[in-house]
Amino acid sequence: MLRKALGLTEEGWRAFRRGVAFCAIANLALMAPMCVLYVLVGNFAAHLEAGAPLPELAPYLVAVAAMLALVAVTQLLEYRNTYGPVYDESARKREGIAEHLRTLPLSFFGERDLSDLTNTIMKDCADQERLFMHVVPQLFGTGISSIVVIIFAIIFDWRLGVAAFWPIPVAVAIMTATSGLSNRKVAAKEARRLEMVDGVQEYLDCVREIRATNRSEAFLDHLRERLSAFERAQVASELATGTTISSGQAFLKLGIATTILVGAALIVSGDVGFLTYFAFLLVVTRVYDPINVVLQSSIELMETRHSIRRTNALAAERPMTGSRDFRPRGHDVVFEDVSFSYGGTDEPVLSHVSFTAKEGEITALVGPSGSGKSTCAKLACRFWDVDEGRVSVRGVDVSTVDPEVLLGDFAQVFQDVVLFDESVADNIRIGREGASDEEVLAAARAANCDGFASLLPEGYATKIGENGARLSGGERQRISIARALLKDAPIVVLDEATASLDVENETEVQGALSRLLAGKTVIVIAHRMRTVMGADHVVVLDRGRVAEEGAPTDLLERGGLFARMVHLQAESAEWSLQGSVDARA
Repeated sequence: MLRKALGLTEEGWRAFRRGVAFCAIANLALMAPMCVLYVLVGNFAAHLEAGAPLPELAPYLVAVAAMLALVAVTQLLEYRNTYGPVYDESARKREGIAEHLRTLPLSFFGERDLSDLTNTIMKDCADQERLFMHVVPQLFGTGISSIVVIIFAIIFDWRLGVAAFWPIPVAVAIMTATSGLSNRKVAAKEARRLEMVDGVQEYLDCVREIRATNRSEAFLDHLRERLSAFERAQVASELATGTTISSGQAFLKLGIATTILVGAALIVSGDVGFLTYFAFLLVVTRVYDPINVVLQSSIELMETRHSIRRTNALAAERPMTGSRDFRPRGHDVVFEDVSFSYGGTDEPVLSHVSFTAKEGEITALVGPSGSGKSTCAKLACRFWDVDEGRVSVRGVDVSTVDPEVLLGDFAQVFQDVVLFDESVADNIRIGREGASDEEVLAAARAANCDGFASLLPEGYATKIGENGARLSGGERQRISIARALLKDAPIVVLDEATASLDVENETEVQGALSRLLAGKTVIVIAHRMRTVMGADHVVVLDRGRVAEEGAPTDLLERGGLFARMVHLQAESAEWSLQGSVDARA
């Protein structure tokens, strides 16, 4: 339970136990020089009281040197078993989160804010790294060593033991009683901080739109309010936790006072000797120092509990799993009575959809916006799992196949192109790792990338900025098409693949696609009817249902929704800017 609460891996849990053990040993080793001092003072006291000969200092100096060497060794072992393993555990945790995120369905990312996920991966892991370096091992190690010392002290003299250590349970009780308030304030502060980070992220992402609509001042006012709310929450959190810790530390200081008073009274009554009194004064000052340090660090422990909860909640998300063996008898993509709705909504996006995209044919999905075309494409790739029905690849249910294995047979080109701040060639090579330069160039030429790549300062070796910021929309889209061509997968999904291309480039790319996609299962989503007319089979979706399907010419003859869409698009082609101005006039 403790391992789960701390969010440690198996190896991290073993390292944590070693760290706690060495922290306890290091704390106890710090008591060793006091034993030498106790014996030395006892011998001097005997000399003063009974005239015993003065002790020789040489053995004591040797003992002190040995004790210092012991302290140095134990401190070194404590350092090596806390700091080093913590770095390793932090790296394992970040890698584990990244690996786990890789297996989660896209529905998870649709429901989570990007800044929240980034915060969990970066800040939460960094917070836990500091926690396990400076707080948790010392907390448990100090607890163990203090319990050992307290037990021996009470055995030695229970009256002085009680006088010395009674504040500890009182301080723990105070902190326990006020921990609820402190945790609420810390949780509120974390919530305001996430809102602040989200606001900053939103401003950076939308800065062009904000300036274009002249909303900069209003947006900055909203952002300033979030910053102020975080500041107020942080002050309230620090006040609550600081009051709790200060109260506990104040009670701990009373332990020294009560030791002095009770010890003095016992000496006067003759119940204890001076050496016993002296020993307890040494012990009580030494024991409370690490406890005070732990109390000061417990503020960070309170705050990091929320980080651990977030990482544990992320680790508990159910991944998409399936068989690593995927050997379909062909590559027909079949939708059988499929219904689907996105998480958090009751409104179905697809309702009892059935159609087949045959191998060797181009199947076009058309319909009004919001009819479910892109959802069908993503369900085929198993970005989500269907609610009802089945999506299969020639008899193999895609929900039974590991997504990474399944996607090995899919190449996708979507409307929203994602590029990396690498070279043009490296962005294309993502389609197939290990592809040669000649293969990359061949795919680039087929996707008509030569025209813009040759104008770049370093050609295909030019870095294109974050998400292709140095390229136009059409250029980014062509790189995405080149990836799909390079992958050469048996199933190709094109979601508005030519939407950002001009007429000339669209024609050239369509010609390249027609030549290179021969024999594959091709699912095309397009709003331009001229793109659809070359398909072998058209599935018309309307409000999440299949309205009609068939060959483009047959659908035109039926005069249904497809024919109406073709007619409306033909009319819109005759629209001109001048005509719009005249109409308003």
